[in-house]
Amino acid sequence: MNTQKQEVVVETVKEGNYPEKKYRAGAISATVWKNRGQRANGEETEYKTVSIERCYTDKEGNWQTTNSLRTNDLPKAVVVLQKAYEYIVLNEQEMFRGEA
Repeated sequence: MNTQKQEVVVETVKEGNYPEKKYRAGAISATVWKNRGQRANGEETEYKTVSIERCYTDKEGNWQTTNSLRTNDLPKAVVVLQKAYEYIVLNEQEMFRGEA
């Protein structure tokens, strides 16, 4: 078992067309996106989605990203996805209490 301590980096990003929050553990990141849409009755709504990606360098040394994960990436993916889920759930609770 790998006993190295993994660091999770949290980035808060601007509103607008940008992701709302990004969590990183090594080369793996999970991004929380704030989306706006319309319900069938025309009412505007907001909802969150999460994307996950892995960064790597190609043969030429250029940075690339992919949504495919290796087996060794899965523990880091679990960590960043858990953080993204916690962020979404805790923010929803604050909205219902009127704190956001």
